Amino acid sequence: MDIRPRANASSWQQKAYRVIFESDTRAGQLFDIALLVAIVLSVVAVMLESVTSINARYGPALRAVEWFFTGLFLLEYLMRLLVVRRPLNYALSWLGIIDFLAIVPTLAALVLAGSRYLLVIRTLRLLRVFRIFKLGQFIGEGEFILSALRASRFKILVFLSSVITLAVVVGTLMYVVEGGQNGFTSIPKSIYWAIVTMTTVGYGDISPSTVLGQTLASVLMIMGYAIIAVPTGIVSAQMAQPASGRPAYKQAVCHVCQAQGHRDDAEYCWRCGEKL
Repeated sequence: MDIRPRANASSWQQKAYRVIFESDTRAGQLFDIALLVAIVLSVVAVMLESVTSINARYGPALRAVEWFFTGLFLLEYLMRLLVVRRPLNYALSWLGIIDFLAIVPTLAALVLAGSRYLLVIRTLRLLRVFRIFKLGQFIGEGEFILSALRASRFKILVFLSSVITLAVVVGTLMYVVEGGQNGFTSIPKSIYWAIVTMTTVGYGDISPSTVLGQTLASVLMIMGYAIIAVPTGIVSAQMAQPASGRPAYKQAVCHVCQAQGHRDDAEYCWRCGEKL
């Protein structure tokens, strides 16, 4: 994603680029914070509009607020396209797509009723907070957790296979023991019951009535508590290993692709190769 400023940018485009895409200046920080506040307020307005009593009393005002923020985000989106070197690259990037999706639902509501509630997609734009408040130093810790998950993936796969097998076996037994008269009308539905019971969710829409079925359900519930602890222990053991080989990360942000999480000794961006 190339979001460098235009090569022949005018002075206002250069200033606008620094405010919109960079948070090193006071103006850039204020712009991003104001943008986050606008996102939160717009999502809250949509949520309030979905409440029948509030909508009956303040519906027109909430819809006016919704259109105001949509116009604001549309203007911001167009400004981003005007100041970058390659607008199409930005428009097709994941940040550009999210910015675009934040605008579409309100416009689509003119044709499809109810689609405006999809505006909660705007909450994804809150991810910009990592750039605003310089939370890049936490990327190293995120890499550490991902490394632990990758190292444990085969153990977790074996564990999940065992859980699925247990759910199939117990679900089939419950279908045989209880039968359709007690709600276990098919093996897939019985497997569903085994899964929600084993995960301690227990919706209660299906429950065994026979002594044998209740005994089997009790054993499965107790096993569920033990099952929950297994993946936690696997990952925790991996994370507890010596971390001497963990690389240190710095807060440098690539001015081309906005990538973060570079090593302390890095001179070039890990994503696009641009010099830091």
